[in-house]
Amino acid sequence: MNGASREALASARERLDALTDNTSVDAAKLAGELAAVTALLDREVSLRRVITDPAQSGEAKAELVGRLLANQVGGETLDLVSGMARSRWSQSRDLVDSLEELANTADLTAAQQAGALDDVEDELFRFARIVVSNTELRSALTDRAATASAKSQLLRSLLGGKASAVTERLVTRLVTHPRGRSLEAGLESLSVLAAERRNRMVATVTSAVPLSDVQKQRLGAVLAKVYGRQMHLNLDVDPAVLGGISVRVGDEVIDGTIADRLAEASRRMAG
Repeated sequence: MNGASREALASARERLDALTDNTSVDAAKLAGELAAVTALLDREVSLRRVITDPAQSGEAKAELVGRLLANQVGGETLDLVSGMARSRWSQSRDLVDSLEELANTADLTAAQQAGALDDVEDELFRFARIVVSNTELRSALTDRAATASAKSQLLRSLLGGKASAVTERLVTRLVTHPRGRSLEAGLESLSVLAAERRNRMVATVTSAVPLSDVQKQRLGAVLAKVYGRQMHLNLDVDPAVLGGISVRVGDEVIDGTIADRLAEASRRMAG
């Protein structure tokens, strides 16, 4: 992607991360709904051209998306797709490619939240190896005369109960909606997304007052240096901490709040 589309996708990725960092959001459900919107816009060429028409205002396009998807998808999906409609796209197809990536990323996030992302990455790799070595299977999965239902059933017999539900969903979407790609290229793309997801860490930061942009940038840079990975900051404000910040990365907590120091002093006095 170039220019406007690349910027629009980057913004959409940030919004998706913000949504899926909230544990109350069902990432798997979000993935399914985004995949359904992807299929709709991939099929309806004139519709996606209207939604990406630079001559139309962003709000007008977002309103159109709202009318089309109201009562069809959840609020998180609607907000995300509406935001993408407000963005500028270099080509109408870039919007569909981006929606597909977000759907796959949401499913990988569901696997990550369940502690199964490493399994999914390994399963995608092993399935790709099987496809390369089995020409008969590859032919069956890429046969244009075969129905999507038949391909789904074949994949269910191959993966059902042997691979994670996320892996099965990802591969099934790829096989039934290849969108002009080879099976090998599609599997490689999924593996890259899984690796990127695995290397991304989330730090939950709690502070007494909202952090400034400069403070967020500095904290993100420090944590990235400490952990050696890209760090997304999930920010929370809690006046009870009294001052300083508390940072949680996975199971590790770095607490520098006044409340924590007071509690420690009280424990020592009591001891």
